[in-house]
Amino acid sequence: MRIIKLNAIDSTNSYLRRLSTEEMLEDYTIVTADHQTDGRGQMGTNWASQEGKNLTVSVFKDVSFLKIEHSFYISISVSLAVFKALEMFQIRRLKIKWPNDILSENKKIAGILIENVIKQNQLQASVIGLGLNVNQTEFEGLPNASSLLLISGKVLDLDEVLNEILKQLHIYFQKLENGYLKKLKQEYENQLFRKGKPSTFMNMHGEFFTGIILGISDSGNLKLQTEKDEELEFDLKEISLIY
Repeated sequence: MRIIKLNAIDSTNSYLRRLSTEEMLEDYTIVTADHQTDGRGQMGTNWASQEGKNLTVSVFKDVSFLKIEHSFYISISVSLAVFKALEMFQIRRLKIKWPNDILSENKKIAGILIENVIKQNQLQASVIGLGLNVNQTEFEGLPNASSLLLISGKVLDLDEVLNEILKQLHIYFQKLENGYLKKLKQEYENQLFRKGKPSTFMNMHGEFFTGIILGISDSGNLKLQTEKDEELEFDLKEISLIY
């Protein structure tokens, strides 16, 4: 396993993607940075992080064994790996907010950005970016953010946390490669934030509506029961959960 440690970079995901075009990367090539100047989140959002306080890491993973229609299972596996790793540090009341934010006590502590490399309509690799709030204590303008320190009251060693996450990534990707799709989906749905509860959503037109999360489809769409008792599916671009 190759680990590249950087002091500062625009984005660990961008760096790893550039590197993958210049050389053949071995499975589980890892890039970490003390500081990102342009960290990226889902849907083009930025991921802000105090220097040296948190984990900003990207992992190059060979996923050529997976069918392209099952690509969301990469997100499922990564979410569950981070979830399980944080359980090892006794982080309380963990949940996965669709598609792959990690919450504790209803506060966001981690964001995951997965960028797949596809050639001739076949999955080749994934660049998995993780931003995890570890020892940061102030989140100005981010009322829904928290950190492992704020939740547990303990300062944690970043390398120790990273090592546990990498251990769990190996375990969950092995399950994925072994074809345990149904079990992975069930485990993911069991940890879904707000599952089975009336929740407020906003659609792409800025309109609010109420629905109950039923689970996800095999393609990763969110399955909702609407106020009109309809069962509908939505992708990430179509709705956002308001909490």
